[in-house]
Amino acid sequence: MKLRNSLLLLITATIWGTAFVAQSVGMDYVGPMTYVCARSIIGMIVLLPVIAVLNRVGPPRAAETPEERRKGRKTLVIGGVCCGAVLCIASCTQQLTLLHTTVGKAGFMTACYILVVPLIGLLFGRRCGLKHWCSVAIALAGLYFLCMTGGGFSLDLGTLLGLCCAFLFSCHILVIDYFSTRVNGVKMSCIQFFTCAVLAGIGMLLFEQPTWANILAAWKPILYAGAMSSGVAYTFQIIGQKGLRPTIASLIMSLESVISAISGWLLLDQALSAREIFGCVLMFGAIVLAQLPEKRRAQA
Repeated sequence: MKLRNSLLLLITATIWGTAFVAQSVGMDYVGPMTYVCARSIIGMIVLLPVIAVLNRVGPPRAAETPEERRKGRKTLVIGGVCCGAVLCIASCTQQLTLLHTTVGKAGFMTACYILVVPLIGLLFGRRCGLKHWCSVAIALAGLYFLCMTGGGFSLDLGTLLGLCCAFLFSCHILVIDYFSTRVNGVKMSCIQFFTCAVLAGIGMLLFEQPTWANILAAWKPILYAGAMSSGVAYTFQIIGQKGLRPTIASLIMSLESVISAISGWLLLDQALSAREIFGCVLMFGAIVLAQLPEKRRAQA
């Protein structure tokens, strides 16, 4: 079971990493909220027939009382709405990040959630050891080299948005961790995309001027991100996280940062300088260090 879940998360990371290219290209035609709204609608549509098939061929449900079914539906809706709200904010922030930095940098900064997830745990009484604080220090050093321009340090808007994005996706991982063992993952994913589409659509109408011509011009990146990154990858994330610790799940998914950098280099010719590559190496080293198993202390 854990091997299957890990493979699902690895596929998720691969799709997300390549989707950074589609997200970047799509921003040439539409605004961030328009893009998020369109891809979420496609993601929801992709899952509707999947849910219909699963309802027909899936295993028979265990006997439930009307009260248990009501509570189950309530939990499903609450979980989908919570995940969708966080995903909407995180995705819009990620799209804004791509307006101000390269695909590779955006991918690596987003992957900082691997460090943020255990740190958020401090708020819930989960203490971090020396290893995690060392990882934070190494990641900060990596960000310094990644963001240094012209011989000086530049904490620009793209970097700040990227770090906010890492925090928001950390919250998304933790929300999924809470609800994934309580509800059907595919159905929750569908509600998640519906919520995300509604919220992004409201923002789109308030702050952007979308046109059908621009949306149709961006149909390829929107379709890929909607069908694969949203419909497939986020659903795999919900299913794959079930039974895995959030820190382990975030480690596997953080491989999207490497894939995004490679994709940006191969498809968009967004080469990184030697200094920026060194910063990326430090950040990924921090990501790996944060998840190395600790030696158990011998019990007296």
